[in-house]
Amino acid sequence: MTAELLAPFEKMLGDICPPSVIRSVEAGSPITGLWSSIESSGFLDALVAEVHGGAGLSLADVGALAHAIGQHAVPAPVSQTIVARALIAPTGSIPSDGPIVLVVPASDRAGLVARAVPQAMVARHALIERSDRLVLAPLNEADVRPTGVRGSLGADIAWHSSPAGIEAPLPPGGLRPIAAALRAAEIGGTCSRLLDMTTAYARDRVQFGKPIARLQAIQQQLAVMAEQVVLVRMAAQVGCRAGFPPPMAAAATAKQIASVAAVQVASTGHAIHGAIGLSEEFDLQIFSRRLHEWRLADGSEGYWAKLLGRARLVKHGQNSLKFAAQIAA
Repeated sequence: MTAELLAPFEKMLGDICPPSVIRSVEAGSPITGLWSSIESSGFLDALVAEVHGGAGLSLADVGALAHAIGQHAVPAPVSQTIVARALIAPTGSIPSDGPIVLVVPASDRAGLVARAVPQAMVARHALIERSDRLVLAPLNEADVRPTGVRGSLGADIAWHSSPAGIEAPLPPGGLRPIAAALRAAEIGGTCSRLLDMTTAYARDRVQFGKPIARLQAIQQQLAVMAEQVVLVRMAAQVGCRAGFPPPMAAAATAKQIASVAAVQVASTGHAIHGAIGLSEEFDLQIFSRRLHEWRLADGSEGYWAKLLGRARLVKHGQNSLKFAAQIAA
């Protein structure tokens, strides 16, 4: 994505989404003003084809937007809404009344259930993957219950009857690879923000007469943290640049690497900050909580590692280096 497009998006997020707004939304305030600014910017139609009135950007371009969304911990499903609008656009019925979450539900005896869907508490619709189609259904017709995790906007969603709404074709591979690739990009943005915050704190925190950033042990931790941040960003780029929708192997690589790194980056950030990082008044926990939540969303590292391993095993006669090179190509 060119700087001419990304820079105004980043500036907008910086203006409308300071930590005070995030805390307010997490406390139960509506996202009306925040969402109105995002919607009026036009970026929600970034992935919609030009023939349907959108910008016609690539998934790689939207991945750059998702990275910025993660950096600012935007308390709304912006990336997911961008995807949903692109998938619904060919039907000619793009909704214009609020955020959309992507849902791949499981079936149970009572109907359809989706667990711990990030930011579902502030969404108005869900784009639901069924066996042969997508259904865009209003969430006011579902049972939406908060997960109970303090500060989380995630929710469990249940439909006790078949959800009804706008129907659209199911993309190849379904919703999960798309969601996973963009979630990896969001994780990359949040990891980058944590690294910046932790580096700044280490430079400012003086102990025994000198900043702790001068201690070799702290420098080693920051160096490993920086390596993880770069690794996630590269993995997310692999997942998003492979096309829309992304191939399973590319999405699996992106999300598996991002989920593993999310835990390591959050842990290192808190270790260097010490007890202050856990305090509600300090901003670090806003970002580290999201890393732990997003690590599990759209498939954990274990889920994607298993799929990636199976894909590798069926490639008889091909070494692992060539297999990896094909994914990254």
